[in-house]
Amino acid sequence: MNQRVVSVLFVCTGNICRSPMAQGVAETMAARHNKAMMFDSAGTGDWHAGEAPDARAAAAAARRGYDIADQRARAVSDEDFARFNYIVGLDGGHKRWLLTARDARRLPERPVSLLLDWSVGMAGKDVPDPYYGDEKAFEHALDLIEKGVEGLIKRV
Repeated sequence: MNQRVVSVLFVCTGNICRSPMAQGVAETMAARHNKAMMFDSAGTGDWHAGEAPDARAAAAAARRGYDIADQRARAVSDEDFARFNYIVGLDGGHKRWLLTARDARRLPERPVSLLLDWSVGMAGKDVPDPYYGDEKAFEHALDLIEKGVEGLIKRV
């Protein structure tokens, strides 16, 4: 039986903290649930293109069993709107940026959502950027990412 592979792109600002963690969490959760899904992550800008995830993000993810060390940052491309079934921003600024880019460039009408829209009772909420925070900020972001990804995996 051929199973349709659902593809999801997670988007944050620089693609070194939140979106790589979301990709790592999603890959692990989808495998645990035997879901045929493909994930990637990107940033709204290319400031960190080619860089590995922030060491604090990689450490927080690793403590929970998610390996994101081999990911490399990249910017969202126009092709992403044709390639992915779902495009998921980590905060409202990302969602607005994605919708503006999609509409201004007349790109394919892919669903654009916030990650926490997928979690019951958390619609419209942001995953805060842990970049300028401490270890607790990364743990908090990861707590929220796990909730959002769990909802996404169950609902898609």
